[in-house]
Amino acid sequence: MAPVGISLESQTDRTMQMDRKPLIDRLAIFPRLGLANLPTPLEPMERLTAHLGGPRLWVKREDAMGLGFGGNKLRKLDYVLHEALASGADTIVSGGVVQSNSQRQVAAVAAKLGLSCHLAVYHGRLEPPTPEYKTSGNAFLNRLFGAYLHDVPWTGDRNAAIRTLVGDLEAKGHRPYFVPYGVSNALGAVGYATTISEIEPQAARLGFVPAAIVHCTGSAGTQAGLVVGAAVAMPNTRIVGIDIDAEPARVQADVVALARNASNLLDVPFDDAAVEVVAGHAGPAYGVPHEATIEAIRLAGRLEALPLDPVYSGKGLAGLIALIRQGRWRKDEDVIFLHTGGVPALFAYQSALGI
Repeated sequence: MAPVGISLESQTDRTMQMDRKPLIDRLAIFPRLGLANLPTPLEPMERLTAHLGGPRLWVKREDAMGLGFGGNKLRKLDYVLHEALASGADTIVSGGVVQSNSQRQVAAVAAKLGLSCHLAVYHGRLEPPTPEYKTSGNAFLNRLFGAYLHDVPWTGDRNAAIRTLVGDLEAKGHRPYFVPYGVSNALGAVGYATTISEIEPQAARLGFVPAAIVHCTGSAGTQAGLVVGAAVAMPNTRIVGIDIDAEPARVQADVVALARNASNLLDVPFDDAAVEVVAGHAGPAYGVPHEATIEAIRLAGRLEALPLDPVYSGKGLAGLIALIRQGRWRKDEDVIFLHTGGVPALFAYQSALGI
């Protein structure tokens, strides 16, 4: 029964108004640090479009976010580490493989904030593909940014060693804050929904509505944020994740779980059908570039002066190119490629790329 003085019709109107609440207003209630250089550019890729014969291709430059060579994790860290500071943490703890882009961005933000940074560096997920793999690229930057590196074996559990490290530091009197592998949790996904709040007005100013936003997906938080944000602000745009872990079923399940949790935080509905993870473009294994990856990296570099890494963004573009060649989109449609960053890893793979 409706409260006295309020009709059922007016209650329905209020509910509809809440459902129409803009994404930017929903995000505004979550505090952030403001470390990322935002908004990132949305640029045309005219030469790559011509080379592939359409659709019209654009790139969202998440590599141009500034701090620590940029990258998509900075959006998540802007929100997640605000919570860390509010909790009184003096140490940030995270982890990843030797050439993890996420670790490098965590280390950079910790240095900027004056916090100690401890990283669980996983060994054994992939064999080092080059002699320079263990010492250059992101591994070098982690040391440059002052992170403490703890070598641990890869067991398949992405967060176990990070949590163990948190416990060890607590026992020594530190106040550590746990940052999950890939900064992939519900709050991180909420932070990444800000990408949609940028793309929607940028595309509108440029005169188009994208048919799809295509990106590489692995630890799932980035895709979860995109899916949730698009459901509110860009319902006619499909979010297409290209699996780069060679674990599409696991990635799909993780995206669904994180998107559902982020939707709850933002108070918006969530539909499992909005999650699309495309398999078959990860190559032989995570972190191992294959012929299609190298072709994509070469094309992006020679046609658009756009450096991509061989673990994430290179495989993401390889998947996009394959979908275009399969006729996924019309020539008169617009598709955005999300460049998640990762450029420093190029230098750790130089001798494996044949470039």
